[in-house]
Amino acid sequence: MAYRLRWKRRRLLWRSLRKRRQLTPVIDRTAQIAPDDILGLSTVRNEALRLPYFLNHHRRLGVRHFLIVDNASDDGTREFLTAQPDVSLWVTDHSYKRSRFGVDWLTWLQMRHAHGHWCLTLDADECLIYPHWETRPLPALCAWLECRGRESFGALMLDMYPKGRLGEHSYHAGDDPFGTLSWFDAGNYMIRRKSDLGNLWIQGGARARAFFAQDPRRAPTMGKVPLVKWNRRYAYVSSTHALLPRRLNHVYDDRGGEITSGVLLHSKFLNTVVERAGVEKQRQEHFANSPLYDAYYDALTGDPDLWSAHSTRLTGWRQLEAMGLMSRGGWV
Repeated sequence: MAYRLRWKRRRLLWRSLRKRRQLTPVIDRTAQIAPDDILGLSTVRNEALRLPYFLNHHRRLGVRHFLIVDNASDDGTREFLTAQPDVSLWVTDHSYKRSRFGVDWLTWLQMRHAHGHWCLTLDADECLIYPHWETRPLPALCAWLECRGRESFGALMLDMYPKGRLGEHSYHAGDDPFGTLSWFDAGNYMIRRKSDLGNLWIQGGARARAFFAQDPRRAPTMGKVPLVKWNRRYAYVSSTHALLPRRLNHVYDDRGGEITSGVLLHSKFLNTVVERAGVEKQRQEHFANSPLYDAYYDALTGDPDLWSAHSTRLTGWRQLEAMGLMSRGGWV
């Protein structure tokens, strides 16, 4: 298996090297990157609404420079990002799906610009929090991880949603989306360990309950490894759910203890998701077996109410830790 995975990693790196020709630089400020800077990476499309809060949240955490690929936005995303002094931007109109959902493009940028840096790789609808995040920024967390020989940090993606129909709750750029998306499912998660890559395959949350109740194994996976001390020989295999070398996926304790972990607050269910669902159903760019998710998109287009009597209102990271959705481990 080690031999096969080694060759798989080499193929992924070679694939990303070839895909670099699909990227056109718009503004390259990478000369500003200092040796110890934490970098943020993302592939985006039509995210002008989310990006002001997304960037500001992660700036507050300690991200110093963002490497972003814009996949043919037409809502002002490109213009907004070009004006940000800590963003380097590339554009492409090639297929998001055929670039392994943007991972090929980001892997090339990581090979070129991120070697030796801690990298936070996220979608624009994800915001990282972790124990003590309000008072202890990412440089402190990364230094603590390095002192313990850790090169990666895991997080559970937590679907957040409002009370009432999704389309009833307006959102304005720059606002905290989790002021409205303040509810989540606390206890319906299934976890199994993948034998090949050693990562945790976690399913559950509001999407599993509301859209995949008849076949929960088809629900999206929620476990991610978004924060990594990058090396140009590393490669994500499936979004940020797993990467190679496989040791980087071991962000959990299999001996009965706990390892420090975080949560990605997921803002997918803003009111705009109702309209976007129809567009994404036609584009079929977001899932490996897109036609299998037609019912999912149809349900979103119907403007559902995801709230239930078992929904839990978010009060802070200590609540998530008490529920076992994140862990302090030795980070005290």
